[in-house]
Amino acid sequence: KQNNMATKPVTNDYSTYKRRFWQLFMYGFLGIIFLFLFASWGFFGKMPSFDDLENPDSNVATEIISADGVVIGKFYKENRTPVKYEELPQHLVKALVATEDERFYEHSGIDAKGTLRAVVKLGKDGGASTLTQQLAKNLFHGEGSKFILFRVIQKVKEWIIAIRLERQYTKQEIIALYLNQVDFVNGAVGIRSAAKIYMNKEPKDLTIEESALFVGMLKNPSLYNPNRKKRAKLVLDRRNTVLGQMVKNGVITESKKEE
Repeated sequence: KQNNMATKPVTNDYSTYKRRFWQLFMYGFLGIIFLFLFASWGFFGKMPSFDDLENPDSNVATEIISADGVVIGKFYKENRTPVKYEELPQHLVKALVATEDERFYEHSGIDAKGTLRAVVKLGKDGGASTLTQQLAKNLFHGEGSKFILFRVIQKVKEWIIAIRLERQYTKQEIIALYLNQVDFVNGAVGIRSAAKIYMNKEPKDLTIEESALFVGMLKNPSLYNPNRKKRAKLVLDRRNTVLGQMVKNGVITESKKEE
């Protein structure tokens, strides 16, 4: 027998899937908002107060200075002698920004473009921590955790502190704070101690290549330690990478780099 019954075309109803998608999206969006709120309220651990941000603990070394102005001794927990932004050579500042945070003067603590790139590429091209985030970690945050959930919470806290630091300090003050906090190993904490221990000079007297070497050390101070002769080629290549970043960002010319 011929079946005269008309068959209805099969249609896919996506309304349920759309509804579930937007529900998940809203739950995720609200979850992120509450995560930031809870972190800022201190639910996941103490956050720095206004006074903490205004007067960060820097463990400054106590210097004994003779009548003619010569440092004849030090007492310290960390060998750190702070330096003001005005005492930093501009090629050191520009090398730091060109290598560690190209959009430093454009963002307010978090580099949205860099963060998105890191997420899309799963961190294969490096992380997206700005100079301000690195400073936040050095001042108030400490080392990261091996557990993913804790690392996410720590990163959120780091972002919040970075934004607060940007509100509290100028870009120049953030750079000075950062360079005063960095550990260059061998008992050299901060750029002034590092310049003295490694080069026996003040930061303002550093050459371009010496500044590039110190900025290169920031990636891994122990690995790129210039005092380790067996790693001379590694240290030199890292320094040249920094010089390459300076060329890329228009700080120096290619001919100056080769020189």
